[in-house]
Amino acid sequence: MALQIYNTMSRKKEDFVSQVPGEVKMYVCGPTVYDYIHIGNARPMIFFDVVRSYLENQKYKVDYAVNFTDVDDKLIRKAEELNTTVIEVAERFIEAYFADLEGLGIRRATMHPRVTENMDVILDFISALIDKGVAYAKEGDVYFRTRKFADYGKLSHQKLDELQFGIRIEVDKRKENPEDFVLWKAAKPGEIFWESPWGNGRPGWHIECSAMVRHYLGDTLDIHGGGQDLQFPHHECECAQSESVTGKPLSNYWMHNGFIRIDDEKMSKSLGNGILVKDLRAAHKPAAIRYLMLSTHYRNPLNYTDDTMTQAENSIERIANAVGNVKHRLSASDTSSPVDTELEVRLQAIRALFHEKMQDDFNTPDAITAVFEWVNEANQLLQREVVQKASLEALLSLFDEMNEVLRLYWEDEQLLDEDVEKLIAERVEARSNKNWARSDEIRDQLSAQGILLEDTPQGMRWRRK
Repeated sequence: MALQIYNTMSRKKEDFVSQVPGEVKMYVCGPTVYDYIHIGNARPMIFFDVVRSYLENQKYKVDYAVNFTDVDDKLIRKAEELNTTVIEVAERFIEAYFADLEGLGIRRATMHPRVTENMDVILDFISALIDKGVAYAKEGDVYFRTRKFADYGKLSHQKLDELQFGIRIEVDKRKENPEDFVLWKAAKPGEIFWESPWGNGRPGWHIECSAMVRHYLGDTLDIHGGGQDLQFPHHECECAQSESVTGKPLSNYWMHNGFIRIDDEKMSKSLGNGILVKDLRAAHKPAAIRYLMLSTHYRNPLNYTDDTMTQAENSIERIANAVGNVKHRLSASDTSSPVDTELEVRLQAIRALFHEKMQDDFNTPDAITAVFEWVNEANQLLQREVVQKASLEALLSLFDEMNEVLRLYWEDEQLLDEDVEKLIAERVEARSNKNWARSDEIRDQLSAQGILLEDTPQGMRWRRK
């Protein structure tokens, strides 16, 4: 089965064919770094991390860019609020972004371009638009002539004359038409600025992505991604800018993830119901956060509630227990017989199911079903009195293959804590000496630290709650 992707541009699933065989150029719009990221930002972070991982599983070399908007009105206001500079605000929250990224088991993109480090690239792009007659300067600002791009509205499937929402039309006598959008903004007194042929100022929001995409990845992307809210006007404006300069499609495939709702309500500042990722990570296992995000198809809305988070925690616990039990049993197994033939057939069926679902527009909810079929298979195998070492290794190999894509399980570094291991060894010695008081004391101490002890036929094992 060929990998299929639902293309926002065509509104249908299409077979994925990269421009260069074995290579993928992917760009996903990143955060405006004026604050900590919220749960809505986390969804595309996690999902497109999975897209990248699956493409790599399919032997593609992925050049993956996620940008930082590190100067705009929000950063300027935050700098004033904190009595610091825009650059310092950006550095603070980029560092926080990477901490959240790592905390959720997400790898950094192959590149994270910043607006402030690409000002020459942006200025050159704006100049090219002016030279082509699709942009104009007026009193220090530069605007894009929206009506000069005949296909404006093709991504969001709207006609320019019928646009009713999303576009920020302001009464501005400097504009030739109300729907023209800004490429360069003249600086107000006291604001951070860069010099330009049109006066001191800074870029508009849309132009930065067009300029950096072309500079880092070329005229045409294989995949351009982001949240559904970016489809219009941001990505629509990107298309207009980029294709006006290059005459080529900005991206061959457009992917947009759905919104997140909180307790069946739209997440918004006015409702005050946003959840910061750093707070979510402090309260829940990172793997459970990933599980929740991937348990709903990326194009559908996702509803966050305390109950859905608890269900995610329980599901992750089931997976972690099965993996831990297989690893523990493997460490005690010395049988050298080949893999059980029937087991091998069942594992191949699970592998086929996993890839079938991932190749169907990255259907992670159904791919997770394959993971739980693996859990059931593992639990049934472990009930046997004797299990071949090769069978346990085959089980773990298949799990690793699926987990490298979904990242629903990773070793907790605390499980290697030498102090915990020493306490367990001391408890074993106390029990052998029939020092029950000390044995119980250590058990209670470990329990208070969230350590669960389990006696198995292969010896004692432990895990965290």
